[in-house]
Amino acid sequence: MTSLAALRPRLPSPVQEIEDDRLTPHGVRLLLKRDDLIHPELIGNKWRKLAPNLTAAAGRTVVTFGGAYSNHLRATAAAGRLLGLPTVGVVRGQELAGRPLNPSLARCAADGMRLHFIDRSTYRHASEPGTRAAVLRAAGAEDAYVVPEGGSNVRAVRGCRALGGELAGRADVVAIACGTGGTLAGLAAGLAPQQRALGVPVLRGGFLASDIRALQQRAFGGPRGTWHLDERFHFGGYARTTPELDAFAEDFEERHGLPVERLYVAKLLYALLSLTAESAFPRGTTLAAVITGSPFPG
Repeated sequence: MTSLAALRPRLPSPVQEIEDDRLTPHGVRLLLKRDDLIHPELIGNKWRKLAPNLTAAAGRTVVTFGGAYSNHLRATAAAGRLLGLPTVGVVRGQELAGRPLNPSLARCAADGMRLHFIDRSTYRHASEPGTRAAVLRAAGAEDAYVVPEGGSNVRAVRGCRALGGELAGRADVVAIACGTGGTLAGLAAGLAPQQRALGVPVLRGGFLASDIRALQQRAFGGPRGTWHLDERFHFGGYARTTPELDAFAEDFEERHGLPVERLYVAKLLYALLSLTAESAFPRGTTLAAVITGSPFPG
């Protein structure tokens, strides 16, 4: 079994209260659950989802999937380097001849991840057993331990339940930005009965609620916790921002001295400030925002 203790994660991650004059008139408190401080390279929910899977891999090659700017691919590559595990990243989109890797994929390669590019049509069907087997054969990784895109599987969802436990009794609403929904599925399961979880999807599509329900079914045998999604704050979809979102993130950084990651965290914080302005939270509400990442310095 792979031991993660040597990586010395900072658990439970710290909770930081901030004061913001956009919240105070509404009687709302905001706590930041600093999962970005768990580990400098396996940041936030990436640690919580990867840790149980890396243990289960038991030294085998780890294969996972993602787009060209995937935080999950970067975290898996870093984990492989730190733990001495071979990693393979199946990347959505065919590599263009002679074109250099973007900073995110270059970091993966520098950490020892072998990159295998597939066309988008094949990628869409990669969860189907026949297609997945063919992809693994082509990547030379038939006997590898497979982690799905975003890391969201039964082990990951169960691992994220501890996040809810760390916040039990600390906040009325615990909010998190969502990609594949695994972290929210586990978070909601770990909260106390009087608490609720709020997910802010960063992708367009409206499919995430059914995915979360399916993840909870597989992980726990049925629904767990009280949760809902607000799908208005994706700003055009994954890896997309707007001048308005960038300006908001820069202002938040200046106000609170906290670097704001744009693809997930900025959208989450923007959503909470907007919902507060809409009087979506009763006076006296304590919000906790899970900070799942930090800006990539590439």
